Amino acid sequence: MSALAQALLDRGVTVTGSDRLLDNGDATDTLVCLKEQGVKLYRQDGCGVDGETSRLVISSAIESNNPDLKQASRLKIPVVHRALELARIVSGHKLCTVTGTCGKSTVTAMLGHLLAETGFDPLVVNGAAVIGWSEGGTRIGSVRKGKGEWAVIEADESDKSLMVFAPDAAIITNASADHFGLDDTQQLFDDFRNKILGPVIDGRILPARKETDSSFTEAGVRFTVPMPGQHNVVNAQLAVRLAIQLGAEPQKLAEALSSFRGIVRRMQLVGICKGAKVYDDYAHNPEKLAAAWRTLTKGAENGIVAVWRPHGYGPLKKMMDDLAAMFPRVCRPQDKLLLLPVYDAGGTADRRVNSDQLAERLQKSGMQVQLVKSIAEADDVMNQEAGPGKVLVTFGARDPNLPRLAKALCEHYR
Repeated sequence: MSALAQALLDRGVTVTGSDRLLDNGDATDTLVCLKEQGVKLYRQDGCGVDGETSRLVISSAIESNNPDLKQASRLKIPVVHRALELARIVSGHKLCTVTGTCGKSTVTAMLGHLLAETGFDPLVVNGAAVIGWSEGGTRIGSVRKGKGEWAVIEADESDKSLMVFAPDAAIITNASADHFGLDDTQQLFDDFRNKILGPVIDGRILPARKETDSSFTEAGVRFTVPMPGQHNVVNAQLAVRLAIQLGAEPQKLAEALSSFRGIVRRMQLVGICKGAKVYDDYAHNPEKLAAAWRTLTKGAENGIVAVWRPHGYGPLKKMMDDLAAMFPRVCRPQDKLLLLPVYDAGGTADRRVNSDQLAERLQKSGMQVQLVKSIAEADDVMNQEAGPGKVLVTFGARDPNLPRLAKALCEHYR
């Protein structure tokens, strides 16, 4: 939603907005950045929707009884889903859409960077901030202004809104059970692929990588990936393959990839705490958590201490069995997992499943796992565990206090 706000600002549109965090008095860096660009921010009580509002743009997380929605209904103001608004923004461009269960934000950023560095000057609207695109914190880094004919966007499968778009080219990163079962997810991506007349790079049918280093060869050119992890090598392959299909020169792409700095909250090295490296990562489903954990083991001979907060009650319930199988598979004896309660964003969620049930199952497997009631308690435990040869990492989506925790560990316990 913040990316949409930035893209609309770039088009000269007057933007207002509401956020549940404001109801709790929590003005995040993102909200502050938008406010400084002229966005008027309101509590989510309907007061920000008035006769001057031409349309109300919502995410799929907004319930039907939301005060803003009710006010829009009273005033007969059109309500538009975020995907339709994004489609409006990129209309008039040739469109490249990146989707998939995992990695789509990274691949979108990589592809946008590659095309920008090879002369395409694309408009890019991503689901995560790209390092170097925030212009010193003066704009939302998930959007790149571009005057070229191509637009590159991340499209969401979680609410099936990817089907809104009619792209000229696309990347499908992979498919796994997350918001839907695997069969339904595969069918969704099949249906999406069948809409596209131009080139499609489908990561679901790529052969498994045999190499274990950080490079690969494409079109006779050797590419080196500047980000850690085999999953990022695969991400880069997908982006490079489509960029070549769009006409970019492979050698120039190799040079461009070497300068890619990554995206915020994706294996982001925040700093050092008492000799331990501190990372912050958005991982929130079994595949993402496993990929990140395996990557971090290389610099953590004395152990990983990770805190994870499930981002929703429904997702935790759906992923419970997979999580209970995954964590013991990737965690070594010297590693420790701290589990926070599910992030509660309000609304009408079924709250009967929480982190204690997962902790109980993991403890039976012999893993080191500890329930922590709050960010403050997690801070204390991670400080006590920190030391040379260890890695501290904050995992999870939605909760703005997770990246704050990573930063605080580095600042308070040097």
